[in-house]
Amino acid sequence: MDFNVKKLASGFTEEKLGQAEKTELDAHFENLISRADCTKNWTEKIYRQTEVLLQPNPSSRIEEFLYEKLDRKAPARDTNAELLGQYMQEAANEFGPNAPYGSTLIKVGECERRLGAAEREFLQTSAISFLTPLRNFLEGDWKTISAEQELRMAQTEFDRQAEVTRLLLEGISSTHVNHLRCLHEFVEAQATYYKQCHLHMQELQKELGRLPNAFTLNTTPSNAVTGPAAEGIDTVETDTLTIEEVQAPATGTRKAKVLYDYDAADSSELSLLADELITVYTVPGMDSDWLIGERGNQKGKVPVTYLELLS
Repeated sequence: MDFNVKKLASGFTEEKLGQAEKTELDAHFENLISRADCTKNWTEKIYRQTEVLLQPNPSSRIEEFLYEKLDRKAPARDTNAELLGQYMQEAANEFGPNAPYGSTLIKVGECERRLGAAEREFLQTSAISFLTPLRNFLEGDWKTISAEQELRMAQTEFDRQAEVTRLLLEGISSTHVNHLRCLHEFVEAQATYYKQCHLHMQELQKELGRLPNAFTLNTTPSNAVTGPAAEGIDTVETDTLTIEEVQAPATGTRKAKVLYDYDAADSSELSLLADELITVYTVPGMDSDWLIGERGNQKGKVPVTYLELLS
């Protein structure tokens, strides 16, 4: 039963003549009652909405509630990200782990499973450090405060009951301090979770950026030129893509902003620093996922996914 603590201010006591008289309470006590009532209402709303944030599925919340009431531990459940990672890795084994698509599925699946593990840690930390103290207040102190309403019905018990209630109500300030500390821990856990997600995705992006042939097929034209002519063509393409001999075209160069740091895999690539501006262009026969980048006297291949082309 949900009691309104403000009703404590209008408690009744039996007098010698059998009549009821309204008990007058001091302004400070009424202020404590109002503050406690406000704290209870907002704590309930914050607690319920945090439950929805941590577990959006209402059926799962009901299941966890029943296990809690039966004093039994709820079975471990994989997060959505962990399930996605598992499915990607199983699909990769079916498609072939050495194929471009299969190997990429494995990498993405591993990252998703790490994201799921980070989410699981965030959920556990939030439940222990934030939800539990709020629930303890609602099911402990607040129930004690509410129960005091019934005890104050008798005049002979009024002084003792008022003192007990006063002590509990004055403890609301320490409750606010405790909840503030718990809120800081909740925000810190959430920040750690998103930081881990950001790092995992950056690692994945770097790994994918080092796979220039992931989207290309190694096909040989049926009417391939043979003999000396073919050797001449191969020589021209090799010379064209040799970094030391590549020259910027008279037109067609563009400025590009680097989005992320990039470490060159070999001497043909150019290392990049986030937010710097470089000149980029392409040459005949070059993979569409790469461009030639120049910075001062340095030049080399750079991945397109790490750049924002400027007009």
